[in-house]
Amino acid sequence: MRQAAKVIEAETTLRPLVGVVLGSGLGRFANTLTSATRFRYSDLPGLPLSTAVGHAGELIIGNVGGTAAAVMSGRFHLYEGYTPQQTVAGMHLFRELGITRVVLTNASGGINSAYSPGSLVLMSDHINLQGVNPLVGPNDDSLGPRFPDMTEVYSKRLRAIALAAGQTLGIPLHEGVYAALLGPTYETPAEIRYLRTIGADLVGMSTVLEAIAARHMGFEILAISCVTNLAAGLGEGKLDHKEVLEVGRSSSAAFLQLLGAILPQLSE
Repeated sequence: MRQAAKVIEAETTLRPLVGVVLGSGLGRFANTLTSATRFRYSDLPGLPLSTAVGHAGELIIGNVGGTAAAVMSGRFHLYEGYTPQQTVAGMHLFRELGITRVVLTNASGGINSAYSPGSLVLMSDHINLQGVNPLVGPNDDSLGPRFPDMTEVYSKRLRAIALAAGQTLGIPLHEGVYAALLGPTYETPAEIRYLRTIGADLVGMSTVLEAIAARHMGFEILAISCVTNLAAGLGEGKLDHKEVLEVGRSSSAAFLQLLGAILPQLSE
């Protein structure tokens, strides 16, 4: 990641203060950055390739309202065949770039009956059901402690900033608990009933490992989930990734407004 950071710093004078990871269908935000420099993941040493549909696979360094940001348009998933450590490579790159605050976004299935497709939810906590942890193995004490505390993975302070921005913009925001499963299959109705029983409001296949790695390194984290469909058994018809992408895109106007308002405040 140090080599990747050197490649980036040689091509742009901007030094990002905030990192952003864009989930499925939310890639339009990358086109709103000004003074932008783009890097394909394949051109950055140590980064895997993003193979998931709806993930562009590039890093953009640019300005958002005068705040320099590093935006990952596409992430790495376990279901693509990557190791837990590979899925969090972006977090380590952010650290090498000097970033300590990140916004993680994703598309999710809604379990909570208060959510409908298009709802934006601030993640208040998570349940890791992916069966792995990116911190397994020898600990690098220069990054963080062997047994990092996970009492507050998602910053209350940053959530308060987001809620205030949403209120100003007239964008309703929920808060909820995200359950991460391995994928790539969608969940069964029985699994959704189980997830609801254990306290999950949302379900998806990403984000949690990145959050664990970022928190281990002392990052402050805000996570925003776009509910793109009702989870299995809660709506009509079958689940389809095309629907996920389409709802993500149709919700992007509010999402773009929200991120544009939040990011400048995160650098303060």
